[in-house]
Amino acid sequence: MKQGKARPRGFGSASTAEQVTDHGIDATNLTAMITGGSSGIGMETARVLALRNAHVVIAARNIEAANEAKRLILKGNKNARVDVLRLDLASLKNNAGIMFCPNQLSEDGIEIQIATYHLGHFSLTNLLLDKMKETANSTGIEDRIVNLSSVAHVHTYRGGIRFAKISDKSRYNKKRAYGQSKLANILHANELSRRLKAEGVNITANSVHPGKFSSFHLYPMEERPSGCSHNVLHCASPGLERCNRGYFLDCNEFKPSRFARDEVLAKRLWDFSNKLVNASAEASYILLPLPIETLDCLICLLMHTLVM
Repeated sequence: MKQGKARPRGFGSASTAEQVTDHGIDATNLTAMITGGSSGIGMETARVLALRNAHVVIAARNIEAANEAKRLILKGNKNARVDVLRLDLASLKNNAGIMFCPNQLSEDGIEIQIATYHLGHFSLTNLLLDKMKETANSTGIEDRIVNLSSVAHVHTYRGGIRFAKISDKSRYNKKRAYGQSKLANILHANELSRRLKAEGVNITANSVHPGKFSSFHLYPMEERPSGCSHNVLHCASPGLERCNRGYFLDCNEFKPSRFARDEVLAKRLWDFSNKLVNASAEASYILLPLPIETLDCLICLLMHTLVM
């Protein structure tokens, strides 16, 4: 495969997940949960982490699709350790894949793109944090949280986040609404990282731009697409230990927008998100029984692709 221009870490835009982990990386002792692991970026991430011996948990609402992903992974790697977990974002039904859509609200009355791409994973991450803290403390291994953002985070509304008009139809712009949700992913990771560091917890949180990748099996497994390599690199690479609050593009760290670097905005979004989640009686997840005793890595991907 033709490589994109190699950057400081030795990889470029065309690097694949297998290539960036083909340097003696052994994830035998790691467990990774991947949301949206039943297709596209999530499925390829699950496949390569399993190839590097990680215990992979595919979390998805559609169990049939998740089991099919598991079957395909096992077909190519009979020794893969893969479990499927039903993850029901009850208030965000049928939202996977939403992007640049006309204005619409979730069942909780929240603008659909930020509800899907940010609030769902914000709540899920909070639910799993105790398990991750327990794992990091008992194993001494650095746990990692990876949020899937996008270069589209620069195309947001004036001010970054429309707090007072988050669900207001006035002046709604589908591209800026998507950019707002991707900005929220970075701000979430940054504020989470700050809070974890203040607690002295051995967990890092970073954001990545995935590259372009078509979901729903438009590419056969053997093509080894490059779109998810950044996510896998963050989960498995020893070279990224103690890396925190980073935004990564093409496997290398880049400076995001000024809004994404705004610590005050990040804290405000955290408090705002907490209020929205706590106010929603429908913001619940079916996560039990959790088929793992430890959790080393949470990869928040969801099933959206063709990120611009």
